[in-house]
Amino acid sequence: MINGKSGKKILMSGNEAIAQGAIAAGCNFYAGYPITPQNELIAYMSEHLKGKGRVFIQAESEIAAINMVYGASACGARAMTSSSSPGISLKQEGISYIAGAQLPAVIVNIMRGGPGLGNIAPAQSDYFQAVKGGGHGDYRLIVLAPSCVQEAFDFMGLAFNLADKYRNPVMLLGDGMLGQVMEPVSLSILSGKRRSLVNPEKPWALSGCKGRKPNIIKSFYMQDGQLENFNLILQRKYKKITEREQRCEEFMSKDAKIILVAYGSVARIARSAVKSLRSRGIKAGLIRPVTLWPFPKKSFKRLGPHVEYLAIEMSYGQMVEDVRLAAGSGVKVGFLGKSGGGIPSEREIIRRVLHG
Repeated sequence: MINGKSGKKILMSGNEAIAQGAIAAGCNFYAGYPITPQNELIAYMSEHLKGKGRVFIQAESEIAAINMVYGASACGARAMTSSSSPGISLKQEGISYIAGAQLPAVIVNIMRGGPGLGNIAPAQSDYFQAVKGGGHGDYRLIVLAPSCVQEAFDFMGLAFNLADKYRNPVMLLGDGMLGQVMEPVSLSILSGKRRSLVNPEKPWALSGCKGRKPNIIKSFYMQDGQLENFNLILQRKYKKITEREQRCEEFMSKDAKIILVAYGSVARIARSAVKSLRSRGIKAGLIRPVTLWPFPKKSFKRLGPHVEYLAIEMSYGQMVEDVRLAAGSGVKVGFLGKSGGGIPSEREIIRRVLHG
């Protein structure tokens, strides 16, 4: 433990900070299955999520874990699970069911290299899976992307609150580098927000009839036109989320001619590159999407068509597609990507900006 301007700070890994953030946010049900590089998260939950009616379960599989979260959420719990890339793939059917049943839940993905079993090195190649809906049907996840250990802690309260607000699953998308790195974390930020982190009343939950009509939670509609009407309800909700919940950080963007776009761990490298480019007289800036869905299109629209963008990611061309859509036709969008454990360096970014 060390002292800082915001009071005492605790040295924690990203995985531990996510777990502590979930507990502080009122998570009272966790089900998961071990997989690197997020095992510290499940280990922390097993040790600290106990007592006062809270439940920790190491499930027999990723499929079992996500369906336990489905059931717990349906009963009104603040429920979550976590895994890494291939484990998240196994959860996709359950995630679609949760979205189709309009249930709040938080899913954490600490991405590793792929495809297939891949390796345990950091990557960002699950972007499509997260933001396009990796399971079946027309559904969306709200996707949050922390870039440091402090945000890994802070964003868990936001994740649970957004999940409850919209009755929709929320994914926290990190990578193996964020999960493993250790940084000082201030827990005092919660002191003024405790009220918002209390599990809210959920009159729709399956809590027993108790003199009222029974609640029904389902995603199965057989009558002609029912499922189409339900999908229209979901689309109206997603439109509302898109209008209200776009989040990003802008750095030195007001007068920039070249804007770097990066999220998560890579955004920190890109930020350093912006400073170095500015020292060379190049008007560089940064957009760091905090919500990957909804993607922060408003920031791109505000900057207008007279800037150039460079998308930087630990994948071979996923987020860049959303950057191109947000920037609009006729705007130059470059791309720098590495994956399978490769991490773009500050030098590589600078070289790409200087020499194309």
